[in-house]
Amino acid sequence: MKEKVTYKIAGVDIEAGNRAVELIKNVVRSTFRPEVLTDIGGFSGLFSLDKNKYTNPVLVSSTDGVGTKLKIAQMINKHNTIGIDLVAMCANDIIVQGAEPLFLLDYLAVGKLVPETVAAIVEGIAAGCRKAGCALLGGETAEMPGFYSEDEYDLAGFVVGVVEKDKIIDGSKIEEGDKILGIASSGLHSNGYSMVRKVLLEDAGINLMDVPLQFETTLSDIVLTPTKIYVRSILDLINNCNVKGLAHITGGGITQNLSRILPDGLDAFVETKLWTIPRIFNLIQELGNVETSEMFTAFNMGIGMIAVVSQSETEKAKQLLEASGEKVYLIGEIRSGEGAVKYDW
Repeated sequence: MKEKVTYKIAGVDIEAGNRAVELIKNVVRSTFRPEVLTDIGGFSGLFSLDKNKYTNPVLVSSTDGVGTKLKIAQMINKHNTIGIDLVAMCANDIIVQGAEPLFLLDYLAVGKLVPETVAAIVEGIAAGCRKAGCALLGGETAEMPGFYSEDEYDLAGFVVGVVEKDKIIDGSKIEEGDKILGIASSGLHSNGYSMVRKVLLEDAGINLMDVPLQFETTLSDIVLTPTKIYVRSILDLINNCNVKGLAHITGGGITQNLSRILPDGLDAFVETKLWTIPRIFNLIQELGNVETSEMFTAFNMGIGMIAVVSQSETEKAKQLLEASGEKVYLIGEIRSGEGAVKYDW
């Protein structure tokens, strides 16, 4: 007699999905803001914008993923920090326009739904949301056997924030003589991992559990260090200082991301000797024989966020950021030019 096919036999375990939801309920609720009107498990999430708080609010949204860094997490079966990266990549992208992140939605696609793994991933997302001050309003977990292998998953996030229309930061007020402040990254963040894997793992053959020479911890700890979330320090900065431009240094590095906010006729002149480049970047460059210009396009090189301020407010801005716990460097200035980033190596 022919076996009766069930959804579970086909590869989708609805009961496992329900168990995963039960495991994450409390950690998701820990991110809720007063404006959240719904609980976890509904068809959608509701968020009430406080009409007394804003005069002319503009909603700002962004979506992103974590990229190849997920492969590292999957290789060593460590899943509770990768969600911080997800929130950072989304929330840092809207804070550069002065927007406070309000809520985030996540999308998790897995080859096989293991409730404990899902719970660990969401634990990281919730930790990131608490750091960013936004609610984890909802999400979707899709079990897709045959599309992903059993140990594979992909992760995406969608964030919505708000800014007053007259306080949008877009770089249009940047002018010649303004100063460029570089805010330190926590390491690789979430970009350049295809090169990390090729140079360090494939070509150099370094094991993720090895401690590379001149380092104090394993390679896995170094490359899985979560992306820094700058939301609270940048909100404090823009509330107390006239910030003319902000750039989140992600894929494309300083070279491509800082140029995105430059008005026509202006260059950003960056002196790379003015900050200490973390050793992990030096290791990649040496072992991979990578050109310096390529490194500054593929990686953040130790600068995760950039703020452009007037010369008169430079010291004030630096002190505000340092009071928020950031490590800050004066790394350059704005000069006349054609809208490019130029370096003094």
